[in-house]
Amino acid sequence: MGLKAGIVGLPNVGKSTLFNALTSAKAEAANYPFCTIDPNVGVVTVPDQRLDMISQLVKPQKQVPTVMEFVDIAGLVAGASKGEGLGNQFLANIRETDAIIHVVRCFDDSNVVHVMGSVDPLRDIGTINTELILADLDSVDKKLKRIEKMAKSTTDQQLKAEFSITKKIAEALNRGEPARSVTPDESEAPFMKEMHLLTTKPVLYVCNVAESDYTSGKSDRVKQVEELAARENNQCTSICSAIEAEISQLPEADRAEFLESLDMKEAGLARLIREAYKLLNLITYFTAGPKEVRAWTIQKGTKAPGAAGVIHSDFERGFIRAECYHCNDLFELKNEAAIKESGRYRSEGKDYVVKDGDVMLFRFNV
Repeated sequence: MGLKAGIVGLPNVGKSTLFNALTSAKAEAANYPFCTIDPNVGVVTVPDQRLDMISQLVKPQKQVPTVMEFVDIAGLVAGASKGEGLGNQFLANIRETDAIIHVVRCFDDSNVVHVMGSVDPLRDIGTINTELILADLDSVDKKLKRIEKMAKSTTDQQLKAEFSITKKIAEALNRGEPARSVTPDESEAPFMKEMHLLTTKPVLYVCNVAESDYTSGKSDRVKQVEELAARENNQCTSICSAIEAEISQLPEADRAEFLESLDMKEAGLARLIREAYKLLNLITYFTAGPKEVRAWTIQKGTKAPGAAGVIHSDFERGFIRAECYHCNDLFELKNEAAIKESGRYRSEGKDYVVKDGDVMLFRFNV
């Protein structure tokens, strides 16, 4: 299981520069709107020091990290929900993602045109969010008209539940609230999920700041976005895409020295990737042996058979038990034999909920 995150925002806020740094790809970054027409897609590894530490102790033939996918979606503008700036096409691209990485410009630069004439993060966020709400409202209204008469004249409880949640969402959207603000009951939840609404997706706001703000501390603009994210129950982080672009062009051996010169412990992109990874409540477990140490992505709360199914459906279908220990046990005791001697090597059944950092070996029979 991976994560597909769409990078969105107004034109000229740094989306493509950020995407290039993330993926070392070459999405066109230009000082005019709509330079990105088709969405660029890049797969990046999720940084996890635990994978390196496990490999150092197990010494496998190869190491395989878990990955996530980023989609660089062209800049949205006011009126996108009605087709402005090829908006319908871009909104369709967002609909196919699992989460939204909303890049917000928080820097001044007279050489970089702002599509709205000035830098105002909250106004810019409002513009994008309004377009997403309007796009959702259009599709929800169409569905409401289609099922309203049938729902009122039937005894079919499923159809009534579908109509009920559709109406609740329409009312929220008309109030200017995202669909995620609506809490469905158990019968309504499946219908809400299958609508694939833009405003149900979790959001990570990424404040793109100037180098001076990034190294000196949070600006007032960043604080405003953080407060907004907290009110929405979303997440927020800051990054300087110009710095990250420079880091991505350096040889691996020179990056640590460059980061140290800026008094940075790690690249901002590593933090951004981890934040995006957590956005969908994802965790990592590991498999470790002489041939391979690999990281696997699962939803938090997944039980052992489901985690096994991420490797292969046969593992889930024929699940017998899982033998496991936590990676911290390995870091402390240095090898599997010592873990077994200490009594921390466990055998778990079908109801075991896999924890972030577990090292798993699945027994199955098909």
